[in-house]
Amino acid sequence: MSTTDTPRPVVLDRRDGPFGEVVLRERGEDFEIIANGCFLMDTSDGRSERLLVDAALAALPADRPAPSVLIGGLGVGFSLVRAAAEPRWGRITVVEREQAVVDWHRDGPLGRISGAALADPRTEILRTDLIAHLRTATERYDALCLDIDNGPDWTVTEDNGNLYSPTGLAACRARLNPGGVLAVWSAQPSAEFGPALRNAGFHAVTTEEVAVARGVPDVVHLALRGE
Repeated sequence: MSTTDTPRPVVLDRRDGPFGEVVLRERGEDFEIIANGCFLMDTSDGRSERLLVDAALAALPADRPAPSVLIGGLGVGFSLVRAAAEPRWGRITVVEREQAVVDWHRDGPLGRISGAALADPRTEILRTDLIAHLRTATERYDALCLDIDNGPDWTVTEDNGNLYSPTGLAACRARLNPGGVLAVWSAQPSAEFGPALRNAGFHAVTTEEVAVARGVPDVVHLALRGE
């Protein structure tokens, strides 16, 4: 398809909230989420969002029964759908701070992607800020799969940078069970994030990449909490 044949985006919903503007657009057969004027994600691919969940599960011991997972960011629903499709996962908790995004899945067009996963009895949606939840919650998880913006070096809102700070990573570690895994999605590799994870007490720090049509690859950063 040539550039001139690319469908123009159609705005389906636009909302102003406490964290700025979020927009749901439809472009041909795909949906796009725009946050504060910054392209966040769309439904054209989804390989790296699925890898976020698959890589986290693969990093856990195979004999760990019904591991729990917290998915940070509902987005277009690919990570949730992937988790719900895997019977090995136990409790699936999704933290999403934007009411609009939750509405688009529960009552809007994104429900055609996530409807079955939302109805899964293992799934729970928490409408709250991820960083606040990590710092104040008492429950622990076997895996944290976090995808709340474009990564450590490219945050959608300034306060999201707190997630990648020493205090934010300490909160992530505190929310993990011993031997648990932290998986963080990024739209580009981050040379500084690996050392930051090690400094926060994580080990076995690795990255997995997904090549994209143009530009640098999408990345999943992985790190384990010690026993």
